[in-house]
Amino acid sequence: MRSFRKLFIILLLFAVFSVNAFKVIANEPVQAPDTVVVYLKDFGLNKTRERDCTGFVNEALKTVGDNKPTKLVFTSGVYHFYPGQSNKRPYFESNTTDINPRNCAILFENRKNLVIEGNGSTLVFHGQMQPFTFDNCQNVLLRNISIDWEHPLIAQAQVLSVNEKSIRVNIDVKQFPFRIDEGKILFGTTKDELKPWKSTMEFDGAGRFVVPQTGDRGCLGKDWENYQAENILPGIVDLKYPFLRKPAVGNYLVMRFADRVHSGIFIQNSRNITIKNVNLYHATGLGALAQFSENITFDGYRAIPNRAKKRYFGGGDDGIQISNCRGLVTIKNCEFAGLMDDPVNVHGTSVKVLEISGKQLKCKFMHEQSIGLNWGHTGDKIGFIENNSMQTLGTGEVTAFKAIDNETFLLTLKSPVPAGFEVGDALENLTWSPDLNVSDNRFGSCRARGLLVSTPGKVVIENNIFESSGSAILICGDANYWYESGAVTDVLIQNNTFTELCNTSSYQFCEGIISVYPEIPEMNEKSGQFHRNIRITGNTFHPFDYPVLYAKSVDGIIFSNNKLIKSNRFEPYHHRKYTFTFEGCKNIALENNIFEGDILGKSILLKHTPATELKSGTGQNLMVKVD
Repeated sequence: MRSFRKLFIILLLFAVFSVNAFKVIANEPVQAPDTVVVYLKDFGLNKTRERDCTGFVNEALKTVGDNKPTKLVFTSGVYHFYPGQSNKRPYFESNTTDINPRNCAILFENRKNLVIEGNGSTLVFHGQMQPFTFDNCQNVLLRNISIDWEHPLIAQAQVLSVNEKSIRVNIDVKQFPFRIDEGKILFGTTKDELKPWKSTMEFDGAGRFVVPQTGDRGCLGKDWENYQAENILPGIVDLKYPFLRKPAVGNYLVMRFADRVHSGIFIQNSRNITIKNVNLYHATGLGALAQFSENITFDGYRAIPNRAKKRYFGGGDDGIQISNCRGLVTIKNCEFAGLMDDPVNVHGTSVKVLEISGKQLKCKFMHEQSIGLNWGHTGDKIGFIENNSMQTLGTGEVTAFKAIDNETFLLTLKSPVPAGFEVGDALENLTWSPDLNVSDNRFGSCRARGLLVSTPGKVVIENNIFESSGSAILICGDANYWYESGAVTDVLIQNNTFTELCNTSSYQFCEGIISVYPEIPEMNEKSGQFHRNIRITGNTFHPFDYPVLYAKSVDGIIFSNNKLIKSNRFEPYHHRKYTFTFEGCKNIALENNIFEGDILGKSILLKHTPATELKSGTGQNLMVKVD
């Protein structure tokens, strides 16, 4: 009888584990017994540069049902993809230029229970393309693969010599083909693809970081576009102009010329997607973009330069953009460097109300790179924001959403709008706001900030290294310019290291190594607070300049048990001359922090903030000024 019971339990457990295609152990799906394994080599996929591999992958996918558990296997190698056979799809991608249709190389639509096994392969793309697209997919693992471009849509040039009237540079013509027309550099492989050089970043040749005090101020100075280029030898070019700022010999100029059109990895209307051990060496827009999706994991994802090709620019603009998602977003063991924008940006999208008619609102997407989104869903909870004070006047529930065109839509609510809410104010979707866990990552030097956080979900940022050339962490939110929503309510920043490379250049909102900067047009002592409950504890900072923490409109901010160690590596430049600035804040605590070396300022500025709101522990010797 006991033996029968034991056998019954074993069979029952086996049945339970076999019901679903994939069960998760240690955050990875385990292959089910009925999984269909598709070897792409069996469909003609081979390692030939001249052959477009797009069609072979698409043909392989046709052999398996959408819901059948599937493992798609690349044989280790290098594979090339061209736009000609790509899948054409009209996608509205957040924070991306609206050029449709998109060229989707490897497209997964309505797929469930899928593993894409790269086996260390490198996929090389040509022209404007979107390598991976996951549309309405569930339970997907993409792993062990590298993404790169034969001819990146960013170029670089090494500085060979500099004088008062010109700069001589060396451009690798094999990687970055170009021609000179009427004294201007145009990048591209064919006449129809030529794009002019638009903007520049300077990277230190030895340290591979953005050169301090350059950033968006322009590393070549005002009116640099008036240069005249002259070919001296193949790849050797003289840029003739008395540039107001001169780059250093041996450094690299990263030269941008393409539009932000495709993401490296695009995830939409999907759930339980894991990106693991993926190297993104380039993308023609955002590195990875997830929108209106749930439970997204990046583990060992690296948006970095391809050092084997001696590149200084990394994988696209933002490394990861999370727009209007929900559930849990996990970013761990990842690395970011050389990006043209922020490594990680997590936010929602605010919309402006144009008309109010009872329970129906006519709304508009206000930023040109965030249009056409399926913004509202039946049952979604929304917040009503008075856009001048940025105060939430109440919440409501969506009963219907109807697009009018790409920029406007009709939203029907369960109840009328709250008192005080008017035409011109804004809405945010509170349902599509994720929890966020960011741990054990390296945020290397990129064009702008490090980690942008705008979500009311629970946020944990721990055990990371920040070397970002702007603010390491920016907590923003606005309904007036970028329209990126998400007042934070629960943020823990602990056990991170902020190196002296942080905040070495000026970018928008970079008022401290950690900057809490919601855009609030009208603010005074009577204003309410936009953000709340931010704890910064157990971290190590290496400031070379004055501002370490800037916080605006926060109720409940703690800066405790941190160590500040003065760095003398760079010259201070920032206009803000206080270590800590609190503007329009309540319930502030600065306690048990350790200061080593001659920390600049060693002071606190309180603006629109009564001194009674500050609790400062003894032994820190901080000067306080109330403005």
